[in-house]
Amino acid sequence: MKRQKVYLDTSIINFLFAEDAPDFKKVTVDFFENYVRQKVYEVFVSDVVVKEILKTQDLTKREKLLSVIRDYNLEMLQLDKEGERLANVYIAGKVIPENKIEDAQHIGISTVQQMDVLLSWNFKHLANINKKLKIKFINEREGYFYPLDLLTPLELMYENEN
Repeated sequence: MKRQKVYLDTSIINFLFAEDAPDFKKVTVDFFENYVRQKVYEVFVSDVVVKEILKTQDLTKREKLLSVIRDYNLEMLQLDKEGERLANVYIAGKVIPENKIEDAQHIGISTVQQMDVLLSWNFKHLANINKKLKIKFINEREGYFYPLDLLTPLELMYENEN
């Protein structure tokens, strides 16, 4: 059976260091140690994730965030013209707010690259059933039928356990 392809948005990497959210941090650390390090999934990030990390003002934190990509050897995807076009379609369709272009780009990359899962702690703009349904509708209208699931690490990690 092939490993699922999982795209991490920036929130996942951020929560490795979220001292103010210990429960989410614990789950995220568990995900990285028991699923990413063990190569349970094919795990990807993108140049959009790097661009968001580079906006981090605290240089020490910025380096910690970037080191996660290196230390876990996460595969790097690039936002291409089609991913950018889809991002603009999500915004035009009011699925993602204009000021959240990176969230739309994460979805665009995940769609074009046929990811099985876009993993996020962003409940408001990504990891919720309403967004999933609207994105599925737009993707199918745009000719993309590969099923993209928008999940949190909790949903992904424990879905296959008995």
